[in-house]
Amino acid sequence: MIQPLVPRLAIIGAGLIGSSLARAAREKHLAGTLVVADADPAVCERVRQLGFADVMTQDAGEAADGADIVVVAVPVGASGKVAEVVGPRLKPGAILSDVGSVKGFVVEAMAPHVPAHAHLIPAHPVAGTEFSGPDAGFATLFENRWCIVTPPEGADPQAVARIVALWRAAGANVETMSAQHHDLVLAITSHVPHLIAYNIVGTAAHLEETLTSEVIKFSAGGFRDFTRIASSDPTMWRDVFLTNREAVLEMLGRFTEDLTALQRAIRYGDGDVLFEHFARTRAIRRSIIEQGQETAAPDFGRRAAEKPKHEDS
Repeated sequence: MIQPLVPRLAIIGAGLIGSSLARAAREKHLAGTLVVADADPAVCERVRQLGFADVMTQDAGEAADGADIVVVAVPVGASGKVAEVVGPRLKPGAILSDVGSVKGFVVEAMAPHVPAHAHLIPAHPVAGTEFSGPDAGFATLFENRWCIVTPPEGADPQAVARIVALWRAAGANVETMSAQHHDLVLAITSHVPHLIAYNIVGTAAHLEETLTSEVIKFSAGGFRDFTRIASSDPTMWRDVFLTNREAVLEMLGRFTEDLTALQRAIRYGDGDVLFEHFARTRAIRRSIIEQGQETAAPDFGRRAAEKPKHEDS
């Protein structure tokens, strides 16, 4: 038999990302033993029913016992508390990783709890959908998506290589960068777009009752896409904005300046400015499609009969 990539893999948190990684590990035979932990007893029972774990437990520390790699897949605000429980149970040479959308905070929160004989190698699979929970996951979620690995300074190269290999085996393309650079990039590509979506949908919700019903009835494609993004897990996104506030505020400042310039062009009828801006932004869309990170289909590939569409987190 082929030797598994990870003899014992533990995943803490059975939400969308955790359950998708577990499914990918199961289907691709990446782990000799696959352990999944979740504090919610209802989630544990559902994972047992779905059958994508060899061992299911509510105890994160128990899950970490004897694990070669432990992946923490919880909201970033809870990552430090999980590391506090898991850290003392890590065996020599074990790797503690995560899937959070913010990396600087994760390093600060988790590093103090990682013993000297183990390794902290954070990672962020830039993939997801607006759905959550163990039923939302699917094994192909990471196919041709990026996973960003952010090893701390002085990290063990072999430990980094093992995390890179895990995500590549799960189907992802892998890039490495510093935690600080990651947080700045993700602030503009993911965090601020989500904040804008939440705000636009919130504005619609605050309109008078008659107008709100018409917004829902006559919603166009753009607004429907905003509502899809704004239906993402509120706990996760609350933690993202609170833990990556500096980078988000910096990018929000730049966005506000550009929005003000467009507002001025509309007010004064400056069609040249509007046209130039719209033409320039079309090129970004084409580049994303060319790199295989989106489809050119008119409906963005989001047909009701198909699996949930990838949405970067």
